[in-house]
Amino acid sequence: MSAKVVAPVVLGLLMLGLWEGAVRAAGIPPYILPGPILVAQTLAADWGTLAPSLLVTIRITLEALAAAVLVGGLLAVLFSLSRWIELSLFPYAIILQVTPIVAIAPLIIVWANDVELSLLICAWLVAFFPILSNTILGLRSVDPNLVSLFELYGAGRWRTLIDLRLPSALPYFLGGLRISGGLALIGAVVAEFVAGTGGSASGLAWRILEAGYQLKIPRMFAALTLISATGIAIFLLLSLLSHLLLRRWHESALGTES
Repeated sequence: MSAKVVAPVVLGLLMLGLWEGAVRAAGIPPYILPGPILVAQTLAADWGTLAPSLLVTIRITLEALAAAVLVGGLLAVLFSLSRWIELSLFPYAIILQVTPIVAIAPLIIVWANDVELSLLICAWLVAFFPILSNTILGLRSVDPNLVSLFELYGAGRWRTLIDLRLPSALPYFLGGLRISGGLALIGAVVAEFVAGTGGSASGLAWRILEAGYQLKIPRMFAALTLISATGIAIFLLLSLLSHLLLRRWHESALGTES
């Protein structure tokens, strides 16, 4: 097994063991800090409650990420084709990115008049900018000599975009996608914290709030564990996708072959 897998697994198990030992040695009550064994037991016992909320959070995250890919990618291509459009719209994209989502989420919830739609919009606002900025960077990072070669052979703007600029921008796009995957999850969770929604269609953020209100701290940690595991799974899947798409031709993936 690769060292890059063994090392973090061993360190993680060591940290969990230290955590469990410290909780038991200090006699810390579970309503303050539960040990990892109790968290695992709570996760198994409350799975019927947590699993539907996990699916809600994952669905909102994936929908927001898909919207970020669509809007961010299309805007990046549009900006690369028209400098004037980029100069007109890019500053507003920056404004949306730097505005704290917790500040505008209440307004979005009121204006959308639909909780699920508002959560999706909030998560999308957090996720789309890395895809936009990275794809623009990739579209502009084409070797000028290759651009001149395409012009020499009479390739038009669209042919150059499809055959040269888009393939060259793919590694940058995939890098932004890995960042946006985690940000979409963060946006979905933060938006639900702000919305404070409950009921059968609630996500993991509401389960954390609910557990805090009821002082069910082990359940809170169990929900946090699921959120972290979801974020790790999204990153690993997107990293695998990037590797599969780049492994045969790009230096960043060729260097990882062993």
